[in-house]
Amino acid sequence: MSKKEEKIDAKELAKKLLNDRTHGAAKVGAKELEKAGEFAEGYKSFMDAAKTEREAVTWAVQAAEEAGFVPFDPAKKYKAGDKVYYNNRGKAMCLAVIGKKGAKEGVRIAAAHIDSPRIDLKPIPLYEANELALLKTHYYGGIKKYQWTAIPLSLHGKIVRKDGEEITVRIGEKEGEPQFTITDILPHLGKDQMAKTLGEAISGEDMNVLAGSLPLTGGEGEQLFKLNIMNILHQQYGIVESDLISAELEFVPAFKAVDIGFDRSMIGAYGHDDRVCAYPILEAIFQCKTPEYTCITVLADKEEIGSVGNTGLASEYLNYFVADLAAAEGLEARHVYTKSTCLSADVTAAFDPNYAYAYEAGNSTFLNRGVGLSKYTGSRGKGGSNDANAEFVGQVRKIFDEADVLWQIGELGKVDQGGGGTVALDISRMNADVIDVGVPVLSMHSPFEVVSKLDVYMAYKGFKAYFEAE
Repeated sequence: MSKKEEKIDAKELAKKLLNDRTHGAAKVGAKELEKAGEFAEGYKSFMDAAKTEREAVTWAVQAAEEAGFVPFDPAKKYKAGDKVYYNNRGKAMCLAVIGKKGAKEGVRIAAAHIDSPRIDLKPIPLYEANELALLKTHYYGGIKKYQWTAIPLSLHGKIVRKDGEEITVRIGEKEGEPQFTITDILPHLGKDQMAKTLGEAISGEDMNVLAGSLPLTGGEGEQLFKLNIMNILHQQYGIVESDLISAELEFVPAFKAVDIGFDRSMIGAYGHDDRVCAYPILEAIFQCKTPEYTCITVLADKEEIGSVGNTGLASEYLNYFVADLAAAEGLEARHVYTKSTCLSADVTAAFDPNYAYAYEAGNSTFLNRGVGLSKYTGSRGKGGSNDANAEFVGQVRKIFDEADVLWQIGELGKVDQGGGGTVALDISRMNADVIDVGVPVLSMHSPFEVVSKLDVYMAYKGFKAYFEAE
């Protein structure tokens, strides 16, 4: 048989030339799956402890100090291997490990956000109606409002009294503590509600949290139900109603992080978006010894409402932090950023066969195929997208492959279906190279999201490899 007539081994050729999109369990051994399970236990503990941006920073500061990090002093010069952190108002954070090359060759940034969709209290929330005490709310971030009714809620946050005393609130997480809920109408009387679209079925002004049902014992006069709740709060926290004006109080699902499935391969929890990326980048920088390049982990607030405010990445706190690191070496921040790279650590949508119409399967991420890369996010015609350049995408591929990181690439969904953004834009405007890298999520922005343990572990491996790469 002539060479021209030789049979081609299509399987071998496909293995050589085509993308391998097989299930992750077929690519990694039992040992890696075991490591993923062990890593998930730490992650679940973090999720139970850090349900809000403030709690995430509190956890991170404690963990960072245990790992040898100290508060950053811009007047001090640091050497390779030094570990520092900057706490921005208890709601955002930067951590850095100084590299052998300092900042002159650029820094390596991994940035995640620690806020999640939730239900916030209005400034004047407490009222009574028809012998019930209720709390007025204002939802935060993109939610399906109907998902937040008839589920147990816990109350988290901070109250600042007029005298300046700060009071931390966390009610509904411990066994025996009261919880809260937003009521829904029974289906027997829900004809009018069910005739509406899902988006209109529950209005924002109807998302009132049930706070009590008893009047002040032995009381006379008006608003006895409201007064009873306020009296309980006064006895417990020493506050009056006007103190709620200077408070940040958030209702979040009271669920604990749990294993999902008979095979326990997944994790169900509130707030995977985006603490499922925050935890791996924290653990990755905690493991940094003396890297070649200075490594920075960023925990950002306010991403779910556009990264606004002085704790969101549209502010300058990361820029100031990098500028101070640069100044210690006699450099300008702009010169550092130009040579810098960033992994925008944010979640992506996992393909859901129940809603296959919203996805393009060939360009979607799937559970258990590893950490997901998104060359661009945005919506429709790449509006609001960073759109990573080919050179940096190639660099990240190389780093991940050399470290045996299981990874995949995909888009959020079909082009015309919609879209979303990340902090990538806020960092790319500094002239750094940026790409989105994160964990695929089912039921994103719901009160109870789902991720794969293997993907969470591979996110950690990927961020660690990125920090350690020479």
